[in-house]
Amino acid sequence: MPERNFRPFSGRSFLSYTPIRSASGSSKWSFRSASTDSTASWPTPPKALKGSSKRPSRISPVPGFASVCQLTSPKRIALVLAGIAFLLVLLIPAHTDQGSAIANVHSLGAFRPTRAHLPEDAHKKGSDPIRWLEQNSNNKYAVSKGFHAPSLDGNRRPKAALISLVRNSELEGIMQSMRQLEFRWNRKYQYPWVFFNDEPFTEEFKAATRKLTSAKCYYEVVPKEHWSLPDWIDEGRFMNSLEYLGTIGVGKGWLVSYHHMCRWNSGFFYKHPFLKNCDFYWRVEPDVHYFCDIDYDVFRFMRDNNLNYGFNMNILDDARSFPSLWTRTRNFAATHPHLLHPEADLSWLLDSSNGGEYNSCQFFSNFEIGSLNFWRDEANEAYFEWLDKAGGFYYERFGDAPVHTLSVTMFLPKREIWFFRDVGYQHDINYHCPPHREGKCSCEPTRMDENFYRLVPSESTQKKPSDTCIRQFLGGEWLKKKEGWTMVGEKAFGGDGYHGYEVVGDE
Repeated sequence: MPERNFRPFSGRSFLSYTPIRSASGSSKWSFRSASTDSTASWPTPPKALKGSSKRPSRISPVPGFASVCQLTSPKRIALVLAGIAFLLVLLIPAHTDQGSAIANVHSLGAFRPTRAHLPEDAHKKGSDPIRWLEQNSNNKYAVSKGFHAPSLDGNRRPKAALISLVRNSELEGIMQSMRQLEFRWNRKYQYPWVFFNDEPFTEEFKAATRKLTSAKCYYEVVPKEHWSLPDWIDEGRFMNSLEYLGTIGVGKGWLVSYHHMCRWNSGFFYKHPFLKNCDFYWRVEPDVHYFCDIDYDVFRFMRDNNLNYGFNMNILDDARSFPSLWTRTRNFAATHPHLLHPEADLSWLLDSSNGGEYNSCQFFSNFEIGSLNFWRDEANEAYFEWLDKAGGFYYERFGDAPVHTLSVTMFLPKREIWFFRDVGYQHDINYHCPPHREGKCSCEPTRMDENFYRLVPSESTQKKPSDTCIRQFLGGEWLKKKEGWTMVGEKAFGGDGYHGYEVVGDE
């Protein structure tokens, strides 16, 4: 698929536009996004449109209907009743057990959720997320405005929130994100928004964001001790690090606030007092795009299926940001083997051709849906403190994405990690759009391996893994190559070496 270039977000759309169809019986739908300057089209079964010359005709009169009026009153009434009974027999389908069962299952259409390859016995230890989606992807748990109806089956609404770390100066960007996520999902579910800032929010910020949602909004300040240099950090060494990271071009590595942000997102956000009664969160960044309707309660989905972490992209990070991260992680694991989950699978993060070193793959954490209780757990807390005391958030640029990726992989089994492939999403140059969601998404589907190494500078000598990050995570059939294909051969003809898979991902 040719690479697309997206316009900067200075001309943000108010919300995702409604797809339109031509005023004929055409089966071609199209969507135009002002913010991305891109058009998506898809076919649907032909259907007559309102105002079209192909309107369905009115029900034709029953032959001889006029003559009925000439009958005497009792006969006329009897014939009319007989006619009504006949129509009811035709129009109301007979009840069958099969029909009843089908009515309780919502069709996902051609889209099928993508799940990692798991050991055979793993399915016995958890629920069936795909079956859950089939039964609940019809906005089953949507709520009325300002009213959360209690569930009759005792399946109570999760304690969850949409959270965003955002500055006052990023108001326009967070409004962009809110408009689309509200339109695509939260207007139906009305989970609260919690905004965090290292300084108090302005009244302008509060008023503008409240206007975009009927859900409750809360505005919290990050504690000073969570947004300042800890006393064990040598300030002079940190200043030298900023200069060095800026010189070699590590993304935002020269900004003091960016280091604070990475540290807060890695190990402090879930400790904020306001979230103490929350169990789940959805992280929302300013200036991102949500392209698809989401027709189920993602927090119920996570809770009901014992899922602890959800991601949308799995891509390569710039290894210059965290040169000591894997060494420190390996030392932590060797020192605290009892904290690792018995079913932890780190193999997809290790490069067997490079002595088992970390391959720099990461869950792109600016889209993140997860359990707050997981982050509060002893194992994750110990790991974060280990990294924090080593100074990697300041002397290097440990990012929350690789830190979270390693935490999730060490302390969770794969069956508790979910790939939200059905959610179309864009953050800066990284873009994801699911296949087979025609009519539900306003974006052009991307292939499975899209965005794989966009964060790594083209001039970088960083060694890339033999398979894309998402395929290494999924495993199984996703790693099978076409017969006769070689990476060397593909590169010889100008390819990047990642187009030899049997399963493309858009089947």
